[in-house]
Amino acid sequence: MGASWQSHVESNWPEVLSRSLCYVCALSGGDLIGFVNVAWDGGSHAFLLDTTVHPDYRRKGIGRELVSRAAMAATEHAIEWIHVDYEPNYREFYQGCGFRPTDAGLMHLGDQRKKK
Repeated sequence: MGASWQSHVESNWPEVLSRSLCYVCALSGGDLIGFVNVAWDGGSHAFLLDTTVHPDYRRKGIGRELVSRAAMAATEHAIEWIHVDYEPNYREFYQGCGFRPTDAGLMHLGDQRKKK
């Protein structure tokens, strides 16, 4: 999904996904064109991570369908709340998926390491 993430760095996806509640993929002709990961706390909260659709396939409802299917899968695992963090330019997308804005906090741990 390097076309979607300009600063993409290779990571150990099998290890990441092994700790996920589930993940949802969109394929076109065998190519991965969309993805969302559903992480969870082991209880009733889940978190959407890495929602992306290849730039050539955006604005066709694929992202909303991925989020919808991720939410359905989460309910099948008795998840009560699903959270997502997003940048302001994605507000309309996530609100269109049914999320409501909330106050939240974020700490960049890289900043903490630099202080030591």
